[in-house]
Amino acid sequence: MPQESKKYLSGTLEEILADIRHICGNSSDILINRITVGGISCAVLTCEGMCSAAIMTELIIEPLTAVPAQADSSVLFQYIQNYLLLSLDRPVIRNYADLFRLLYSGFAVLAAEGQNFALAYGVQGYAARSISEPSGEANLFGARDGLTETVRTNMSLLRRRMKTPLLKFELSTAGNLSQTDLCLCYMTDRVPPQMLRQIRKELRAVDLDTVLSSGYLQPFLEKCRGSLFDSVSLSQRPDVLCSKLLEGRVVLLIDGTPFALVIPKLFIENFQTLDDYNHKPYYAAFSRWVKYGAFLIAVLLPALYIAVSMHHPELLNSTLILILTDAEQKAPLSLPTETIFVLLMYEIIREAGLRLPKSVGGAVSIVSGLIIGDAAVSSGLISTPMLTMTAISVIAGFVTPDLNAPITVTRLLFIIAGGLWGLFGIGLLGMIVLYNLCATETFGFPVTAPLAPFYRRAMRDVATRVNFHRMQYGNFTVEEYHEQNS
Repeated sequence: MPQESKKYLSGTLEEILADIRHICGNSSDILINRITVGGISCAVLTCEGMCSAAIMTELIIEPLTAVPAQADSSVLFQYIQNYLLLSLDRPVIRNYADLFRLLYSGFAVLAAEGQNFALAYGVQGYAARSISEPSGEANLFGARDGLTETVRTNMSLLRRRMKTPLLKFELSTAGNLSQTDLCLCYMTDRVPPQMLRQIRKELRAVDLDTVLSSGYLQPFLEKCRGSLFDSVSLSQRPDVLCSKLLEGRVVLLIDGTPFALVIPKLFIENFQTLDDYNHKPYYAAFSRWVKYGAFLIAVLLPALYIAVSMHHPELLNSTLILILTDAEQKAPLSLPTETIFVLLMYEIIREAGLRLPKSVGGAVSIVSGLIIGDAAVSSGLISTPMLTMTAISVIAGFVTPDLNAPITVTRLLFIIAGGLWGLFGIGLLGMIVLYNLCATETFGFPVTAPLAPFYRRAMRDVATRVNFHRMQYGNFTVEEYHEQNS
């Protein structure tokens, strides 16, 4: 932001308007309308496309034109503040930094001759996406509304579900140029005060020009920079965010993105969905153990196949050895090279499917199926057992979409370790990954809780899923962990 914007409003109305034009470089979207209010020369400033013309006319312009004659501008502003409502959001502006921040946020600004401050009124009317179902967090029985790109709309979605004064919202800004609105949400009776102070401190220390998405702030809130696993999660679902708030978490809403940050994140939450609490407990427990197994299959299956085939064939029976030997004799590449080639092809196809328009997305699936599924096997470049193992591993990874990034990387690392050192290499790398996971924490809270450190009562919602008659007596919360470890 220009250095001039830090100055306070001062001088005549003409000088103030000249400073505004100078700071914004005569930008075409700044509209300055001269108006006489109560016999005093004034100016109404708006940003084109950010205000509603109908609201502006009905709530601002018409009441101002009906103001009776006033002695001077100070009496005029006192009359407006005391007798005219105009808008529910009515901040007072004393410097140019606040003026441009509010102006570009959809406020109308009223400046008068002889006054060193201005009045702002919230008349936002910019285009915004309507509330719709989140595409990335589908649930069978959950709500169909999701966060939008407007931070105040997202605040209302949380407030509709949590009608309690214990839910508190703190508005702030980040980004030296973008001045992006942030909203810190938490339950005052459940969040640990020390963690809340540290989060505020980290957000104040952010020195970025712009904040365009949640990924800009996530690295500042994750304390372990070398971790493979996230310690801050993302969510688009208001119902999920409310459940996290009840557990003592902190939610950070960012204007311009429908993804909210949840601090801290537990590793076990990657295997939990809102549908788990709508199914019968026995089916929810079964579903979770399927997800646990799918995660291990996604990470380890190709590596185990390579390790056993290359270094430990004695673990296989004679019939299976003959089948695998016959299939691999026709392939020109080694097992690790073959597997890595297939996985890289899958990642290329996945990335193409994400970036291409939806109209040609189907063509990508057809072409990829022909190339990898049929042509590659028929030509002998890839063996059928290896393609089968890789396909099962990839499909198993779809069960836990939040772990897509660590699964993709660790799967390749395990393949290399299994190809070089067999089961010993897989075990050694497994201990390294486990150490990395156990060392990951944020603001003093480990992501491996409640498994490490172990809390027996929390196993009611980890190893199984008990009914709400037993769960209503309390769950494992962030505050409980801090109290027991303080």
